[in-house]
Order: sequence, then C-alpha cells, then structure tokens
Amino acid sequence: MGSETRVALVTGANRGIGLEIARRLAAAGLTTYATARDPAAAERAATGLAGEGLPVFGRQLDVTDQASVERLAEELGRDPGRIDALVNNAGVLIDHDWTAAEPDLELVRRTLETNLLGTWRVTAAFLPLMRRRGHGRIVNVSTSMAQLSSMGGGSPGYRTSKTALNALTRALAAELAGTDVLVNSMDPGWVRTDMGGEAAPRSIGEGADTAVWLATLPGGGPSGGFFRDREPIPW
Repeated sequence: MGSETRVALVTGANRGIGLEIARRLAAAGLTTYATARDPAAAERAATGLAGEGLPVFGRQLDVTDQASVERLAEELGRDPGRIDALVNNAGVLIDHDWTAAEPDLELVRRTLETNLLGTWRVTAAFLPLMRRRGHGRIVNVSTSMAQLSSMGGGSPGYRTSKTALNALTRALAAELAGTDVLVNSMDPGWVRTDMGGEAAPRSIGEGADTAVWLATLPGGGPSGGFFRDREPIPW
C-alpha cells in the first residue's frame, strides 16, 4: 500500500447502510476495512465488494468487546499504520416495543453498550492513529429520533443512546478543535434496510451519502455538527 493511500474503517459494514458506505468509500479510492461482529459476514461483504474491483478487506470487530477492538486497533496500527476515516455505523434497535415510562432496562443496557459505548470504545482505540498523523474524519451514524428539538416517545433505549452519541460527537469535536481531526454526527433518515423495513421512503444509497461526504471532507470542513442530506439539522 502506498504511503499516501487513504484508509477507512466502517463498523457494522456487512449489510445495509454500512455496506453501502464501505462500497462508496472504496470507490472514492480509500482502502476500506469492512467490519462485522461475525467474521464470516465481514469476509462475505468484503469479498463481494472486492469482486467489484474495490479495495475492501473484511475484519472481525465486536464493538461491545474491548479485546476485539484492541486486537483490530493493534493490527491496523501496524499495517497499514493509519486510519483516515472512521465511520461508526454499528448499532441496534431492540426496544421498539417499549416506552420510557415502562422500559425493559436490560434492553436499554444492551442498546447503550452497542450504540454509545461501542462507538466510544472504537473511537478511543483508533483516534491515536489519527492524532499521530494530524488528520482524520470521524462519522457517528445517529438518527432524527435522537433530536431533543423534536423528541418523541417509544424506543427509549435507542433514542437515548443516540442522543448520548450526539453529545459524544460534540465533546470530541471540542477536544479536537484546532486540529484536522473532524467529528460529526449524521442522520441517514428512514431507510429501506433490515432495521428500517420495506415501507421506509429512502434508499440505502440516500442513507449512506452524507456519511461518505463527512468521511471525505477536505481540510477546514465542519466539525461538531449534525447533518442530513449534507445539510445541518437541529440537535
């Protein structure tokens, strides 16, 4: 790999929006690591994209497992030795039948472990590679269901986990201000995926577009923002 080849890491990239983000980043010239909890699923995704002539490699990554995260960070820290773009796409929606007034707190705990702490864990592990080079793009895949300005009921674990993820975006952006490591959240919208269902109005490509845009921002781009369709939206 050439020293100037940019490298991307996408979590939860074996299907849906994550797979499309990996495809588009690779098509833009980034060597892309598509990760999934199941190593076979990650390899299938990468093999399919590589079959399209794209520079994609599959890796196992369980964002809820510190040892798994550390292993991959150590591996990629050796070769290729850099991460230019990190797209934190891995997430779960498992408490849609519950409310904040009557929650299943075990489902809430599992949701927070993946959507918030998993993203936090992965970011903390790979951020040193970005700081070392003085360059990086971190994209946190959030949702309009996390917006405080229009907060509704239902799916309380999912909503609160993504609202907290937006707070993490803001905190990281503040701490990295003045550097070329940019951190943003994005809302893919209601997309036709396994999570969104067939009734969703948006295509997978529409859902992936803003994440790819944020992951490839030029120097001086925005940081600490929340975006949909490449436009800022309220928190």
